[in-house]
Amino acid sequence: MSHALKEKPYAEEPPAAGPVGTILDGRYLPKPQDKDGKLWVRTSVLIQASPSDLYAMWRDVAAASVWQEQIIHVVVTGERTSHWVMKNHDKTIEWDSEILADEPGRRIAWQSVGEDFNSAGEVIFEGAHGDRGTIVTLLQEFRMGKLGSVLKAFAGRNPKQAAIENLRHFKALIETGEIPRTEGQPHGDRGVSGKIKASIYGEKVPIPTRSN
Repeated sequence: MSHALKEKPYAEEPPAAGPVGTILDGRYLPKPQDKDGKLWVRTSVLIQASPSDLYAMWRDVAAASVWQEQIIHVVVTGERTSHWVMKNHDKTIEWDSEILADEPGRRIAWQSVGEDFNSAGEVIFEGAHGDRGTIVTLLQEFRMGKLGSVLKAFAGRNPKQAAIENLRHFKALIETGEIPRTEGQPHGDRGVSGKIKASIYGEKVPIPTRSN
């Protein structure tokens, strides 16, 4: 199995395909296991748009705050580099990100490093059979330690759930031009189990409010 996400990304050029895009006997290889202080998430979604359009939106990092939770500012600092700022109330964390592999219309791989943030990821855009849209698959690695406590306290949900929610926002924005909101909608008492689920999934985390 080839590995797109490197411990030392500058040691060699990233391969053309990584774990998220590697297929054996017609099936994806399983994602890496959570261990050695690393937390992995892989999630896929079918989006009714072309691979080239989805790639263009994802590659436009300056507009990431439109669909990624709690990202308030992204500054492009170079052809493949950017500086990110996440904020919730009076708490702020920042990091720098670099694109390691850029295959227009097909794949983007990156690494992000900051004092409180250390992760890497790749996203694959694959046309679905019968021109039925595009399968977008996200593989993300979070190097834990301080990052785990920072993000849990900061974002109100674990990094895995945050990555899944952001991909859902991306799909909604592409297909409908806006991200659905449930905040403020009336409901009855959800009971103990409902409150536990709300805490686990970070249901009170603000979602991006801008439309496409």
